[in-house]
Amino acid sequence: MEMKEFGLNDVVEMKKGHPCGANAWKIIRMGADIRIKCEGCQHSVMIPRVEFNKKMKKVLVKAETEAE
Repeated sequence: MEMKEFGLNDVVEMKKGHPCGANAWKIIRMGADIRIKCEGCQHSVMIPRVEFNKKMKKVLVKAETEAE
């Protein structure tokens, strides 16, 4: 299984959209659990990393790195 690359503050698309109609989520916390925030209504959800890896479809926007 290929690992999808994602990092803090990346905007990702999940397999299922949020009930508010948006399907863009910003990663706001990473650890054993990952907290994502809906870009449409600002609702945040914490899900286990294993579950997040299954449900994430792709990275829409990579966060700007601080090294630049």
